[in-house]
Amino acid sequence: MKLAELSRVSTVRLLPIYGLLFILWSVLLVGWVQYDTKRYLSGVVDEILRQRMHYLNHIDRQRLPEAMAQTVALDLQGVMLYGLFDQQGRKLVGNIEQMPGGVSLDGVVHFLPGGVRKEGDQRPIRSRGLATRLDTGEVLILARATSVVDEVNAIIYRSLLWGLSLTVIPGLIGGLWLARGPLRRIRALESAAQPIMRGDLHQRLPISERRDELDMLAGIVNSMLQEIERLMSEVKGVCDSIAHDLRTPLTRLRTQLHRMHREAADETAHRAVLEHAISDVDSLLDRFRALLRISELEDMHRRAGFTDVNLVKTIDHVREIYTPLAEDKHITFSFEVAHDIPLVRGDPHLLLEAVSNIVDNAIKFTPTGGSIHLRLTQDAAEGVRIDVIDSGPGICTTERDVVLQRFYRGTCTSKDVSGSGLGLSIVAAIVKLHGFKLQIIDNPSGGAWFSLSCGPAAAA
Repeated sequence: MKLAELSRVSTVRLLPIYGLLFILWSVLLVGWVQYDTKRYLSGVVDEILRQRMHYLNHIDRQRLPEAMAQTVALDLQGVMLYGLFDQQGRKLVGNIEQMPGGVSLDGVVHFLPGGVRKEGDQRPIRSRGLATRLDTGEVLILARATSVVDEVNAIIYRSLLWGLSLTVIPGLIGGLWLARGPLRRIRALESAAQPIMRGDLHQRLPISERRDELDMLAGIVNSMLQEIERLMSEVKGVCDSIAHDLRTPLTRLRTQLHRMHREAADETAHRAVLEHAISDVDSLLDRFRALLRISELEDMHRRAGFTDVNLVKTIDHVREIYTPLAEDKHITFSFEVAHDIPLVRGDPHLLLEAVSNIVDNAIKFTPTGGSIHLRLTQDAAEGVRIDVIDSGPGICTTERDVVLQRFYRGTCTSKDVSGSGLGLSIVAAIVKLHGFKLQIIDNPSGGAWFSLSCGPAAAA
């Protein structure tokens, strides 16, 4: 499954937003826990320092060094720091090497930004402490290392990082995995919609047992397709009924006119009128037959009879049929057939009819002395390809999208050429039935260039 396809799934698009919100909330939550924990532990440390300072500050000066030594001896973790300094800042007793810089003698606990140098240790220790001046003028300093608080902060930070990594990464992987399911169902819906887009309104979109949003949407589309199929069937039935109902009286009218034509052999004027009437009726019947033919071709159930077709034989049949017609009009009819043309999947009679209609159209509009080139090749991108190139008036660029519609006759072609405007519509219906592609290409010589691209049998 391609990453570009996964990036278009809503679940994948929502993952970064969800991950960002989760990270933001986690940072805020852990930040509050860290702040509250640090505040509590700092309060405990400050209370211990105040109590010990109160104790040391109320004993005799002679007993002070002994009390400080005993307190240091009881500090098994080595986190308590004591120091007694004279008025010049020289150390008298205690485990503090020298008086910390910037210490306040107000008896209030402060964080010592420069740290405290412990005896025998060259590196300053992060500490919280307080200092006071004794009645003798000496300075008593008590401090406690913040290593416990710092370690608790480090534990919280590590927990945050591990929690984010163990939550966000599996969340991303799980989101990508969950996105595969909806994308797989979308592909199934797309595959089911392909026949519908080709005109097979009997198909329906699949609905799973989960009955989720996609199934609700597929149910709505299926209901819509059912109604469209009903309406299209009604329209098709009405059109077919009109064509059948009109064909019968027109056939009777033609028979009667033909009978009158034979009986009015001596009346020249009546005979000419009857001939024109018969010709008009024949034209109308041809159009109705073409309409019924297009309606028949638009029924996708005809695909059931598809087989492998050898287009080389189809081109040979077209050569046999239309070479005499081209010679009668003094048109050069040339052929080009490549080697190793693969089979295509389709109806051989319909494909012969499609190519024949294109060639017949080319002969009809190519002037005397012109040329028509019929070519059968194999294209690497579009498979087998049939090209019909003539030297006639061509088709205007603005009309190439509408020339395949029913009854449309191009304004750029010869006006004196008879026709019903349904030949290319039949070709378009056959091409749509097979799922092929019909293109009208720019011809450098100015004539029409029809290109019919057919997929190979394996691809079909």
